[in-house]
Formats: sequence, C-alpha cells, structure tokens
Amino acid sequence: MSKKLCEMTMEELWTLFPIILTEHKACWAQYYAEESTELKKILPTGTIINHIGSTAVKGIWAKPIVDILVEVKENLQDIAATLQNCGWVKMSESEHRISLNKGYTEAGFAEKVFHLHLRLIGDNDEIYFRDYLIAHPDVAKKYEALKLKLWEKFEYNRDGYTDAKSKFIVKYTTLAK
Repeated sequence: MSKKLCEMTMEELWTLFPIILTEHKACWAQYYAEESTELKKILPTGTIINHIGSTAVKGIWAKPIVDILVEVKENLQDIAATLQNCGWVKMSESEHRISLNKGYTEAGFAEKVFHLHLRLIGDNDEIYFRDYLIAHPDVAKKYEALKLKLWEKFEYNRDGYTDAKSKFIVKYTTLAK
C-alpha cells in the first residue's frame, strides 16, 4: 500500500514529482482556458484570473504544469476552502498568499497538472515577467537556457530550482515594471 501524499517526506515528494521540462505544448493554453472557465463558476465576482509561468510563453521549454494566478479582493482563507472543496489541494500558505495544486497523485503527475497562486489583487509580479518574456523572445530564450541548465542539477529539488532562477526573474520583472 502506497503512502498518501500528505504522509510523504519532502524528499519522497521530490522523487515522485521531479522537475521535468518539455518543449512548449499548444494544449497548455487550452488546459488553462478550461480550468479558468471552471474557476469562474466558483470564485467571487471581481476575481482576476491569469495564465502565468512558462506554459504561458510560447516557444520555450517549461514544466508541464499550468500556473494560474488568481487575484481576489479579500478572504483568501474562505476562497482557499472553496477551492479545496472543489478538488484543489493546499500546498503552502503565508500571510497574504496561498498555493494550491491539482493533478498530483500518489502515482505521480496526472495528465493535467495545475498550480494555483491565490493572492490579493495587485500581488501579480508574475504577469509583468510573463509579458516581458512574450515581448522579448531573446530574453525568453535566455530564461529557457537557464532552466535547462538548472534542470539536471535540481531535478529532485524544486526549492533549489526555483531559488536558482529568482535573480533572473527579479531582474526582468523589475525591467518590465
């Protein structure tokens, strides 16, 4: 009998869910559109939903995980609870941010995998970064090269992978703003 995800150590989770990069897939935009439509049915009026992350940038390699930024006016906890009642799993939480996912199973990744970043309206630097990469394909390719370089080193260390990209992301987010 396999362990439930909530019973696994971080190392076991990273082994089950390694960093995987793949060429851009057109289906990611469709996955986002479908999930966004479902989210609109359960989220409050005034919620802002955006496709972020590398799957939103055509032409670059990405983890096959569709990142969705959901900005709300208030009540992060209540909205997170609503999302959890609809199948989303809370990954992490801080005072003004909650991360949830869908598509992680005890057997590994499902066909469609999502990370939902729940934030208050205006906490949206990822949009600036996404839009900068779309407007500057040369920078997008540099980002892709960085990710490909880090992939082997951090395949089983998601935090290390994310941390190693942060300087690049902050630089171009700042330029975008």
